[in-house]
Amino acid sequence: MAVVLLGAALHAVWNALVRVSAQKFQHATLIVFGAGVWTALLLPFAPLPAPASWPYLAASAVIHVAYFSLVALAYRGADLSLAYPLMRGSAPVLSALGAALLLGESPTAGGWMGVLLIACGVIALAGDAWRARTIRAAPVLYALSNAGVIVVYTLVDGHGVRLSGHAFSYTGWLFLLTALLFLLLRGARDAGAVRQQVLNGWRTGMLGGACTLASYGLALWAMTRAPIALVAALRETSVIFGVIIAALWLKEPVTRLRALSIALVCAGAAAIRAL
Repeated sequence: MAVVLLGAALHAVWNALVRVSAQKFQHATLIVFGAGVWTALLLPFAPLPAPASWPYLAASAVIHVAYFSLVALAYRGADLSLAYPLMRGSAPVLSALGAALLLGESPTAGGWMGVLLIACGVIALAGDAWRARTIRAAPVLYALSNAGVIVVYTLVDGHGVRLSGHAFSYTGWLFLLTALLFLLLRGARDAGAVRQQVLNGWRTGMLGGACTLASYGLALWAMTRAPIALVAALRETSVIFGVIIAALWLKEPVTRLRALSIALVCAGAAAIRAL
């Protein structure tokens, strides 16, 4: 639980780095680049993933390109305290259903209760934005679409990392392949601009890349030792850290409804921990 919570905090940090920037795609590119650099430096010290996991790695790299693109699009028109809970909070129930239907892995009654509490908490966060009339259709659609992407890569990687035989190696190759593909696609449109972005913002990229690499690596390691659905749900406690960052750093308001939603997320985490 401690490992997943640490990963959740790191995840909220790199999302805030994208949200606070004026150029969302630029910062998403920098973070993907930074994660790729870190993995390129560390992979020589790790074994290759087992061949059985390679198809999952290839599929996940493509899925993650879509994920990082939708993150940038969602933050173009929505607050961190709205888009982030929508992206992360819609996913746990879908992940649990997917793991149960496709992988035959179903949580206990207490586990389902934790999943539902977390989902209710993050949906309440979105409802608060709706009530305050700070919601726009396009960012919401991007965020909800990304929730579906999160479900897909959670199931793909949850199974792939178990076949790999080494969680860090799988994570490293995943981020390296994602970085190569993402930069290739961005560079095809304007290689000079991407090169200049990297030169100007490599420090931000290295910081954000370290956060996203560590965050997902810790989650995948946890999935080798606990049910995928429960790890996925517990990881969504990142919305708590996201709201704290939004209030203290981005100066977004935290209303009573948002405070209640945080309490629901905490209760869900406690229910999962009690298993």
